Amino acid sequence: MAHVAVVGAGLGGVSVAFELREKLGKGAKVTVIGEGAEFNFVPSNPWVALGTRKRDDVVMPIGDFFSKRDIEFSPAGVKEIKAKENTLVLHDGGELIYDYLVLCTGPKLDFAAVEGAGPDIGGSQSICTVDHAVTSHQDYLKLCENPGSVIIGALPGASCFGPAYEYVLSLEYELRKKKIRDRVPITFVTPEPYIGHMGLGGVGDSKGLMEHKFREHGIKWICNAKVTKLIDGVCYFDELNEAGEVIKQHQLDYKHAMFLPPFKGSPAVAAVEELCNPKGFVITDKYQRSPKYPNIFAAGVCVAIPPIEATPVPVGAPKTGLMIESMTSAIVSNIEALEAGTDELVEPTLSALCLADMGNTGAAFLAIPQNPPRNRNWTGSGRWVHWAKVAFEKYFMYKVRRGTSEPIYEKLSLRFMGVERLKPKK
Repeated sequence: MAHVAVVGAGLGGVSVAFELREKLGKGAKVTVIGEGAEFNFVPSNPWVALGTRKRDDVVMPIGDFFSKRDIEFSPAGVKEIKAKENTLVLHDGGELIYDYLVLCTGPKLDFAAVEGAGPDIGGSQSICTVDHAVTSHQDYLKLCENPGSVIIGALPGASCFGPAYEYVLSLEYELRKKKIRDRVPITFVTPEPYIGHMGLGGVGDSKGLMEHKFREHGIKWICNAKVTKLIDGVCYFDELNEAGEVIKQHQLDYKHAMFLPPFKGSPAVAAVEELCNPKGFVITDKYQRSPKYPNIFAAGVCVAIPPIEATPVPVGAPKTGLMIESMTSAIVSNIEALEAGTDELVEPTLSALCLADMGNTGAAFLAIPQNPPRNRNWTGSGRWVHWAKVAFEKYFMYKVRRGTSEPIYEKLSLRFMGVERLKPKK
């Protein structure tokens, strides 16, 4: 009986575990090791930060739903990976032997890259975890009581920009509802070479769309920005030109700041010899498999994907929800093939479908595949995106409760849009 161990109980880990159970059946053992006992629907964290969701609305005790699907679960977390021995050492002292290992560990948040950044030090807020979002909400309430300048954006080396756009425009909407927007100047500070780049070189007319939204809502922006420190309510950053030269040094005061950090790999994963790149992200081939360890697969933010292009301030390439599910479906199919003794492995399409909420409206981005050149490249906006994001939140939480990976109606809906998770077999 094959034993598949999945490290990580986030979007990728949950998706791959349920699909493994569906495809491999009762003849396989599936174990998930998470960092803690909760599943957090991370795309809803901006809403938690602004008070339109509570913490309990976006987390659930994931072990209960794993057990219903005959999936073993440990919240202990992984201390060490002995890849040559096919063994995991857990933080509680236990050991687990696997036949296949699927890494969905997500990122380590690298706030230490910028002096004063992050909620632990207090120089800036974050929405990367639900507890960060709860802390950010408290800071938001202080802003409402004592309005002043706001700075939203991303730190140098960041690769996930969508939540920053969501947060700044949703924040602006909430301030208008409270009739205090006129007392809150907002500046968007980003390492992207232009607004709407998003680490993807743009998607459709994302540049024009986001510039229009920012102008419409009176949000100033500064691109090619390299934040150097956040101290005592002042954001220090350099503005660079296309040659990477500093053309201006800024000091902006703020009452509330939210910056997305750069990511690095999980320490336990990064410590495995020849598994990762220097930043600790897992190196994989086109089948999501480690070239060094053929029984180790990886999906999601922990995967090493090179930047789309060189930029004056470094930015990474994001790994979005649909792209991650594309990776996990490929991994499950490939483990299934290996167990059947065939070499008919499949590749993920790595397509991206993003729904960015903006208060009472939103923007949608479709890129097939995510990285250019693309077969399809589209951007749209309207109130329907806000409601689609709400519906997606409810739908994904429903899928987790049911232990389902991709119901037929989801597959048909994506196919209608020209989206497939897997490339056709050659």
